[in-house]
Amino acid sequence: MKQDKKHHSQTKINLAVDMGIFLGFLIAEAPHFSGVAIHEWLSIAFGAAIIAHLLLHWQWIVEVTRRFFSHIPFQSRLNYILNTLLFIDMTLVIYSGLMISRVALPALGLSVAEGGGWRGIHDVTANISLILVGLHIALHWSWIVNAIKRYVIQPLSFGHRVAQPEPSTKLTQKEVSR
Repeated sequence: MKQDKKHHSQTKINLAVDMGIFLGFLIAEAPHFSGVAIHEWLSIAFGAAIIAHLLLHWQWIVEVTRRFFSHIPFQSRLNYILNTLLFIDMTLVIYSGLMISRVALPALGLSVAEGGGWRGIHDVTANISLILVGLHIALHWSWIVNAIKRYVIQPLSFGHRVAQPEPSTKLTQKEVSR
């Protein structure tokens, strides 16, 4: 029972972190709506959230890395490859974003040399991230739906249950005709 509660607690933490990362990703992917300042600061926070996400799943990363070339389920291997590509891509997106920063780094008193193709790298890797995040969500869709049902929808609907009719009883023919 104690292990079950620990699992539920870990699932809630994973869901909260993942939802935060996803919302941050959606906002950061649209700098023309949020503005450059929000885009840059949110992207830096996004990098920290990704590190938290990786630490939450570190045991899985270590196990699959160790057994990658031996017998593991196809889904785990595919997930590992996709996650590796996503990590590389996000690292490039964040690093190239820092290299073209117009708000966050100057606010910290840091400056970087302009040029070097960083804008192009940032644009291409940001577009690739949309595809990779979409695939990542698709691979985890069942977990996402089940976790949201269990930890978001059920608790919200608990206090608003619709009254159910009493279970029917067998009535005799005489009682029915009354």
